[in-house]
Amino acid sequence: MTAPPSLPEWDVHRALFLDVDGTLLEIMQHPDEVRAAPRLKHLLAAAGRALGGALALVSGRSIASLDQVFAPLCLPAAGLHGLERRDARGRVHYPSGYADRIAAARRGLMDFVQSEPGLLLEDKGAALALHYRNAPELADACRRRIEAARDAAGEDFHIQQGKMVFELKPSGQDKGTAVIAFMTEPPFQGRQPVFIGDDVTDEDGFRAVNALGGLSIRVGESAGSAARFVAADVPEILDWLGRCLEHIDVPTE
Repeated sequence: MTAPPSLPEWDVHRALFLDVDGTLLEIMQHPDEVRAAPRLKHLLAAAGRALGGALALVSGRSIASLDQVFAPLCLPAAGLHGLERRDARGRVHYPSGYADRIAAARRGLMDFVQSEPGLLLEDKGAALALHYRNAPELADACRRRIEAARDAAGEDFHIQQGKMVFELKPSGQDKGTAVIAFMTEPPFQGRQPVFIGDDVTDEDGFRAVNALGGLSIRVGESAGSAARFVAADVPEILDWLGRCLEHIDVPTE
């Protein structure tokens, strides 16, 4: 099988959509440990200006968590794998009506997590993430428990698997639908989209930009991915961002 090509050249007429954990930042043992370095925040701010504001974060984190990681930046963003979205004007689009069913799912998962050291239940409001990075031997048990939680939440919820995590969320919204929504609005509208991610949860974003004639970039393992370009790791993506800024002669200091 032919390997995907290396990263594309930079073009200021594109729109850039960026996953966070595993793409811009290394994955940590606990999501709350993650903070963006000043250089990364500066690169993102400068790249956003160079693109006329057509840069957005598209993450499994909540928008509130993204704001904490990248403070004081407040970028256009899609959180919870597309369940919530802050557009370029600062308006937040957020689902409602799921609180009772999320609470029902949470109760069973909390009992399980409290009985098994090493597990982490991340409560994102409209979604629940069961992390087993520190207890990989519990992967099968975690799968069974998240399936039971889905049954408790209802048939319009689904399970999304990522790197050492199972996530329960309402159906119908994903990173691809978030990218498509951004692309109907200024300043993204009319540009060629670029989506960069590292996980199976990013495949929806890859497929969306491919369908729009854009560029999809997978960080790390790319076998079976819809992505058409590949980067080895987070440092390569950061170097790419830096080279882009140099190429378009935007100050980095």
